[in-house]
Amino acid sequence: MGRVSYFFAGGGTGGHIYPLLAVAERVRARQPDAEIHFFHSTRAVDQRVFEKAEFGHSALPATGLYAHPGKLLRFAVTFQRSCRIAMREIARRDGAVVVGAGGFVAGPVCRAGRKLGVPVALLNVDIIPGRANWLSARWADEIFVQFEESKAHFPRTGAVMHTVGCPLRSRFLNPDAKKAAGDLGLDPNKHVLLVTGASSGSTRINEAVCRLLPRLEAFADRWQVVHLTGLDNYKSVLDGYQATRLAHKVLDYYDGMADLFAASDLVIGRSGAVSVAEYAVAGVPSICMPYPFHKDKHQYLNARKLTEVGAGVIVDDVADADDRVAGLWKELEPLMGDDVRRRRMSEACKHVARPDAAGEIASRLVQMAQESRPVAVAGR
Repeated sequence: MGRVSYFFAGGGTGGHIYPLLAVAERVRARQPDAEIHFFHSTRAVDQRVFEKAEFGHSALPATGLYAHPGKLLRFAVTFQRSCRIAMREIARRDGAVVVGAGGFVAGPVCRAGRKLGVPVALLNVDIIPGRANWLSARWADEIFVQFEESKAHFPRTGAVMHTVGCPLRSRFLNPDAKKAAGDLGLDPNKHVLLVTGASSGSTRINEAVCRLLPRLEAFADRWQVVHLTGLDNYKSVLDGYQATRLAHKVLDYYDGMADLFAASDLVIGRSGAVSVAEYAVAGVPSICMPYPFHKDKHQYLNARKLTEVGAGVIVDDVADADDRVAGLWKELEPLMGDDVRRRRMSEACKHVARPDAAGEIASRLVQMAQESRPVAVAGR
């Protein structure tokens, strides 16, 4: 077999893209001549991530799977169209491997790989698989999961299962806290409280922290805040900080998260699978506010992996705004005032961190490519 092509498929949120980018980095390190191409969604977050990516990429028209009759028909039509597009791309190569990671673009690409007879791998980083991965599992040869409990949620697949952790970008292995501090103009003599709602931001976390700013001023001599708002909430959050004497940096997005986590002493954020893995590998104590509207509550389950070892705490994102603010302050105030406790939480992160998950997956993908047959295309 000549040059191998790796097709990665996932999108709609950063949690479906960043793990794939991490694996692609390691594949490229092992096979510098490999061709790497990403299929992603048409959402703005995907476009923004791939503006800076070093790999080829293209958007697919796939849409989500919902029970509503009109949306179900649209899903079927866009699924088939996306599958045909992916098949044409994959069929142009003599050797290929397909890797899906959730989101509604992964399913048709995994299906295309199976129809062409190329190896198909699936990456599942949440404890409970989403609809896209539950669907894609039927076409997978191997499935890589972050948590051992996830295996029980794929009962009907014949795929080989691997528990490896969540792949993170190589920067997490060698972060540069001074770079983030320099980029953001942080005071080296003050602790850093990082507030983040992940790649899309969180309106409810943003509002809760802004309402706490008058109380946080009691820590102004020892702490500063870096607040990542998400694209939609930047202006309102920035306005919320105008009257505070607390040192702060408000951004809609920051690309160097490995460096920023390394510069942080405490983080308030969601507990998506990637976020939890990043907190653990970075060794940063966390106040997790799980997204409350998932039916399976998987962000709560993710966060418990941190709380079970003493690396984080959970604050419920309750409907009542006053109760949400009170609950956050109840955990935040003592943590900001207790350096010893934060150090212990940082040390506890080592019990759940899996820093080389991306390397393990990449090694197996290269083996899958070496063991595979040429792409099966009629008439070739």
